[in-house]
Amino acid sequence: MSGPSKFQPTHPVLKWFEARLPIVSLLYDSFVSYPTPRNLNFLWTFGAILSFLLIIQIVTGVILVMHFTPNVDLAFTSIEHMMRDVNYGWLLRYAHANGAAMFFFAVYIHMFRGMYYGSYKEPREVLWIIGVIIYLLMMATGFLGYVLPWGQMSYWAATVITNLFSAIPWVGEPIVTWLWGGYSVGDPTLTRFFSLHYLLPFVIVAFVVLHVWALHVVGQNNPAGVEPKSDEDTVPFTPYATFKDLFYFSAFMLLFMWFVFYVPNYLGHADNYIPANPSVTPAHIVPEWYYLPFYAILRAIPNKLAGVIALFGSILILAFLPWLDTSKVKSGSYRPLFKIFFWIFVVVCILLGWLGAKPAEGGYVLAARILTAWYFLHFIVVLPVIGLIEKPLPVPDSITEAAMGGNKKKVGAVAAIAALAVLVGLAAGTGKAEAAGEQPKPPQQTWTFAGPFGTFDRAQLQRGFQVYREVCSACHSLSLVSFRNLAEPGGPGFTTQQAAAVAAEAKVKDGPNDQGEMFERPGRLADRFPSPYPNTQAAAAAFNGAAPPDLSVMAKARTYERGFPTFLFDILTQYQENGVDYIVALLTGYEDAPADFKVPDGGNYNKYFPGHSLAMPPPLADGVVAYTDGTPQTTQQYAKDVAAFLMWTAEPHLEARKRLGFQVMIFLLVLTGLLYFTKKKIWHEVEKPREIAHGQDPKATKI
Repeated sequence: MSGPSKFQPTHPVLKWFEARLPIVSLLYDSFVSYPTPRNLNFLWTFGAILSFLLIIQIVTGVILVMHFTPNVDLAFTSIEHMMRDVNYGWLLRYAHANGAAMFFFAVYIHMFRGMYYGSYKEPREVLWIIGVIIYLLMMATGFLGYVLPWGQMSYWAATVITNLFSAIPWVGEPIVTWLWGGYSVGDPTLTRFFSLHYLLPFVIVAFVVLHVWALHVVGQNNPAGVEPKSDEDTVPFTPYATFKDLFYFSAFMLLFMWFVFYVPNYLGHADNYIPANPSVTPAHIVPEWYYLPFYAILRAIPNKLAGVIALFGSILILAFLPWLDTSKVKSGSYRPLFKIFFWIFVVVCILLGWLGAKPAEGGYVLAARILTAWYFLHFIVVLPVIGLIEKPLPVPDSITEAAMGGNKKKVGAVAAIAALAVLVGLAAGTGKAEAAGEQPKPPQQTWTFAGPFGTFDRAQLQRGFQVYREVCSACHSLSLVSFRNLAEPGGPGFTTQQAAAVAAEAKVKDGPNDQGEMFERPGRLADRFPSPYPNTQAAAAAFNGAAPPDLSVMAKARTYERGFPTFLFDILTQYQENGVDYIVALLTGYEDAPADFKVPDGGNYNKYFPGHSLAMPPPLADGVVAYTDGTPQTTQQYAKDVAAFLMWTAEPHLEARKRLGFQVMIFLLVLTGLLYFTKKKIWHEVEKPREIAHGQDPKATKI
């Protein structure tokens, strides 16, 4: 993108086209001949990984938008429609939701790498500032998208975050009213957020183009922090950087697809599977994990305006890094004092993220204030001072010298320190789990659908459906499930005739008819399970103002804290059954209240329910449902059967997801292996001089 092009077309048609629109030469100079420092480590591949992830987010988002309805009464239902009725809609939705988390995970590595190796220093100041702008746009886009499902947590997050603008003197309240499109979060708010969420990714693309343009003008930084001085210091982008990027992207996709296919809801919040209810405030409002450090900074300051200033200041201060860091040495590899304070800063950020997920009370607030102060001191005091007082190590004269062994710092050591920092942050999370000893954890059950190859037990699903029909359906609806789903693959295994017979037993309100009147008719396969009440108000009136919840996604809407380190192991063991374990515990957790516990009027003691007082009386008892297959007719068995059925209603494509996930993982493993050996072969000639210098076998090379 800078200087004359090295591309010389030979074909007459290409020459003619190139003379009028030199786009081929632009692509050639940018992605083929572009000189890349030869000593780049794997951390430099995250720029390419982010480019691929941005494409994935835009493609999946555009397709999902075709089925989304930006209306407060239909948004939640339209999301579930995608998951259930759109071909591979569950895959698109899970890829988009987890893709956002992976996007931020990759961008944080990208940013911390830039901070460690001084990628913001001269002549890359503009490149860095454009990156900060992209990060701000990402945060805005992610927040807007988080609101769209119109779940309970996303609704209240929108209320809290938009209310921050009211802290601005004089104009704050009008800004909030303008953002809401009224005097509270509602339909105009959702429509505006939807429009902006669709627009901003394309704005991000525009700034990414500027980012890449600026990168090609000033060139890439490298672990040594020295500029290329000769052709020996660089290699062409293709094939060297291309295949290295492809290899690491393929490896990253293994992690990404693990979340998509095996733990798709791990990074989400269970409350977002509850439709938004403006009259019920969640006990603890938290944003997505990638906003938690800044959320902790916001809550650490009691003054609302000061908290908002600190929130935005904590992000905007990144743009001033080129001038706050006074050191003449770029790379942290040669700055021993900076290196110590850098990793302290990383630990501070991780701990702020942990505190952002905790209640704003007691010691959590004090710790957040201390860490917030250190966060700003790092930029305002630490960086300017250590740049003046520290004595850096000798810096290699060239990239070639660094690649030949001048820089003996191993990236693995950096990764080990980062992993240690993560563990320090997570270990601190054991405090609340221990303090919450009064609330027993639900026993972990054994499920046939657990694990990478798990499948539903058809007989258990049919028994669970029987329990729902004979017990639960008197109060609870399944408004997102159609009768035809009973006969679909991966479900209870009913025939089409059996499902039609079940539908015919239901009375469905339809109309108006030719006389303009509503009427009841027998259910059809295409109908959804009808509610036992004509409307939500009638259901609430029948239960003293608290309407029984719909059970369609109950298995994903209920959860409990697993604690450290269990929740980390859940990623590897693919434990996603916390919802059904909780349901079983709730249904079987009724017992006599302890002598020192007073049950409120109309309540029932349940040892697993938060607060231990549950308005719902025990719905199950031994022998209440008659099984015909010889299965024990006990409360425990009923609870397990209906919980398994509710897991299917929440995840009707669970078996297809795991089956496709296995195929995708095998494909990615093979692809990653092939790309590794291809990259190894391509880099062999470049790495050979270093291997000979270190007395290694020149036929072997490193990653």
